[in-house]
Amino acid sequence: MKRIAIAAGLVLAGLVAAQAAEPVVGSWRTASGETARIAPCGGAYCITLATGKFKGKQIGRMSGSGGSYEGEITDPAADKTYAGSAEVSGASMKLTGCALRIFCKTQTWAKQ
Repeated sequence: MKRIAIAAGLVLAGLVAAQAAEPVVGSWRTASGETARIAPCGGAYCITLATGKFKGKQIGRMSGSGGSYEGEITDPAADKTYAGSAEVSGASMKLTGCALRIFCKTQTWAKQ
């Protein structure tokens, strides 16, 4: 019984470590200079503002792995949500939000 509990603990620790190793997880400096935190949440990655006027507001939710993610991104000032994607390359992330899949805007964030 003890071996099963230890084995289960090791598997869980491995899953947590694998999820934490995703390049999108961490603190990012946004294009406007705010800090956003990206963390695992319910099988996806949630983007929450950590500083500024909208501190504490979740502004996105993405799924994916290995540096390529898709989901939704919210403009907190306009309170509008768009289809979004993110591509992480080293300490840089390009986020793209699109309305009607035609009108798109891209920002580059830097990992802190």
